[in-house]
Amino acid sequence: MQITYKGKVRDVYDLGDKLFITSSDRISAFDVVFDELVTGKGILLNSISNLWFNYFKEIPNHILETVLSNFPKEFQKEEFRDRSILVKKCKRVDYECVVRGYISGSAFKEYKEHGTIAKKKISEAYKESEKLPEPIFTPAVKNDTGHDENISEEELKSRVGEELFLKLKNYSLEIYTKAHDKLKNQGLILCDTKFEFGFDNEKLILIDELLTPDSSRYWDMDSYQTGISPPSLDKQILRNYLETLDWNKNPPAPKLPLDIIEKVLHKYKELQERIKKCL
Repeated sequence: MQITYKGKVRDVYDLGDKLFITSSDRISAFDVVFDELVTGKGILLNSISNLWFNYFKEIPNHILETVLSNFPKEFQKEEFRDRSILVKKCKRVDYECVVRGYISGSAFKEYKEHGTIAKKKISEAYKESEKLPEPIFTPAVKNDTGHDENISEEELKSRVGEELFLKLKNYSLEIYTKAHDKLKNQGLILCDTKFEFGFDNEKLILIDELLTPDSSRYWDMDSYQTGISPPSLDKQILRNYLETLDWNKNPPAPKLPLDIIEKVLHKYKELQERIKKCL
C-alpha cells in the first residue's frame, strides 16, 4: 500500500475508480511545505471539510465514505481514523475557483500595486480588508509544484469555454455567499476561500477540501476592522509571521518556532468548534 500522490498536506492512494485521501499534519504557506508538523491539524481539517460537505450536500461532491469501519479493509487502521475520506476518482479541473468578499491578502497587494483585482481595473478606493460591494470570482491556475498563477475571468473563460466557466463561477459564488451568511450566526467572517471541481464522467462536482482554514480566510467579527489584516482563525497567522522574515517564499522553508505552531493549532480548534455550533 503505497502513496500514489503526496500533496502539500494530503496523501492520496489510487484505488482505480476511487481515491483514498488522508489529511496529514503537514502545513504549507505560499505553496511551500514546512518541515515541522502541527500535530492533530489533519483531523481538524478533515472534520471541518466534512461538516461543510454535509451542509452543502445538495451540491454534487466526490465523497463516498468518511467512517473508518466502512473504508476498504487495508485502510481500516488507527492512523487513518478521523483524518481520511474515500472519494470518487474524477478528472480534475486544473483551476482554483477563488471567491473574495473582502479585499485582503494577495488581492490587496495587487490592488495597491496595480489598481487591479484579478487583473481587472478597480476605480473604487478601498482600505485593506474592506468589504467589497459584492463577492468577486478570482480564478487561478492550479500548479502541483511552485506557486499558483492568478488569471482573469476572461482568461479562464478562453481556456475552458463559456459554459464551464459560468458553472464554476456560479457554483463558487453560491457556496461562498451561503457560507458567509451562515457564519454570521457565530460571529465569524468568511473573507475569502477557494474551491476545486472535477468531472465525474460528464457531471461537474465539488472535490478536494471545502471551507477549511487551509483554503479559506476566517475573521472574528469582534476584532474585524479595516486598514489592517485582522487577526484570523486560519493559517494567515503563519503567513503574517512569514512576512516578517527575510524569505523569498521559495524552498527551503524557514524553521517554524513552537509558539507559531501552537497558535495555528489553537485557532484551528477554535474554528472547528464554532463551525460545529453554526451548522
